[in-house]
Amino acid sequence: MAAVTGLVVAQFLGQGDDAALVTLAGKSADAVTQMAKAYTRDGGFTAGVPNAEIASVITTAAARLVANPEQLGSTIGTVSIRGAFNGWTLTERLVLNRYRIKAQ
Repeated sequence: MAAVTGLVVAQFLGQGDDAALVTLAGKSADAVTQMAKAYTRDGGFTAGVPNAEIASVITTAAARLVANPEQLGSTIGTVSIRGAFNGWTLTERLVLNRYRIKAQ
């Protein structure tokens, strides 16, 4: 188990050699990690470090956040671009729900 770093997210995007992207990806990974911890109420985390399944969710969600850090939709001609992080995808929720601790 290892924390998801900016380098991990940047490499996932195929741009691990871009220092500015690694920095932005690190901030995104930190934010998404906190959201995952809150969603699962620390389930799937050991000493603050996510297990491999949750780390994969953090990596994919952080990659979407890095792709559009302003979180603004845009339209170029007739094409609408919506590559932002708008919450967990269905697949990410399926993984996170395995570790989610629900309120009693």
